[in-house]
Amino acid sequence: MSNAKVLAGVRVLEHGTFITGPAASMLLADLGAEVVKVEQPEGDPFRAFRGGLYSPHYQTYNRNKKSVRLDTRDPEDLKRFDKLVAEADVYIQNFRPGVAAKIGAGEARLRELNPRLVYCAISGFGPDGPAAARPSYDTVAQAASGFLKLLVNPANPRVVGPAIADALTGFYAALGILGALVERERNAGGASTGRRVEVSMFEAMTHFNLDAFTHLFSEGEVMGPYSRPSVSQSYVVKCGDGQWLALHMSSPPKFWQGLAKAIEQPDLFDDPRFATREARIEHQEALIGVLGAHFARQPRAEWCRRLEALDVPHAPMYDTDEVPADPQAKHLQLFVDAPHPGQPGARWRTVRSPLSFDGQRALEVSAPPLLGDHDEALRAGQPLWSPRPDRRS
Repeated sequence: MSNAKVLAGVRVLEHGTFITGPAASMLLADLGAEVVKVEQPEGDPFRAFRGGLYSPHYQTYNRNKKSVRLDTRDPEDLKRFDKLVAEADVYIQNFRPGVAAKIGAGEARLRELNPRLVYCAISGFGPDGPAAARPSYDTVAQAASGFLKLLVNPANPRVVGPAIADALTGFYAALGILGALVERERNAGGASTGRRVEVSMFEAMTHFNLDAFTHLFSEGEVMGPYSRPSVSQSYVVKCGDGQWLALHMSSPPKFWQGLAKAIEQPDLFDDPRFATREARIEHQEALIGVLGAHFARQPRAEWCRRLEALDVPHAPMYDTDEVPADPQAKHLQLFVDAPHPGQPGARWRTVRSPLSFDGQRALEVSAPPLLGDHDEALRAGQPLWSPRPDRRS
């Protein structure tokens, strides 16, 4: 079954590097928008990897796109760029404030070329203010928003995990763009002007950290890395075969009763330290030790069998290379592939969009383009955009 391309006919011009801008346009492309990625002659810096220009980092955020190389400081390239702008619905850039205007891509200039353009500007700390000119990367935004303090283990303080702030800022940008497009289409009969959509990494991560601020403002509580896992009663335990398993017990008594039965300790919660939710929160450290001793007796597969039979919320704590073999992942067709552009006969593999429409999964994908894949067509004056679908059909 083919993709439900709900954004078919929407044209997106992405002038992004690294993650935030490319992530935003990729999310729109996953929904069927047509994305042309404008790269500097040497390419998106995120491409560089082991002497090549097709890094795993670049591949992550640039599927379903076309690539053209343009230096907008060159008069001929600027004309080509302007033509793309005039035909686009959305323009996305993630330069530092002021840079876009210097290279001929500021909002005021592009608005003259295309009044209905939705112009999206992504920054580190916003378009103005005392921090606007500061450089920002993922860790900087996580730290400034208070989120990083909730991830770092105080006993081993070091940055952990993936680039959450970068990716989430891309999500927020895509959400804002979709809102602006809906508004523009509602006003299609009038002389409506496209919106300017702005989001910064600092704002996005602070909003994503909303739960911590709600606790602060409502209860005066400053959350730490163990606050949420303690309240939600979340655990990771090492099994007898050295593999790990995660539990999210929450509060329903049936989950705890099932867990006690699974580990063959039906009287475990007679212990006053573990008898109530409040007691388990207070004595979570002790409960971690008790559960760890029991789970060390059997391999992970056996524990998963027991916990599933007793309806206990759990999952194996997979390494990345284990996920594609998971039966549910296979059932959901979660991993898809396409011809690899740089390796004839090889396949490029990725995770499909998680969104389905009317039961249609996003099973079609195109691999991220090689640098300048569509330069020849652009310079020959050939159209890069597909014809828009007939809105009456």
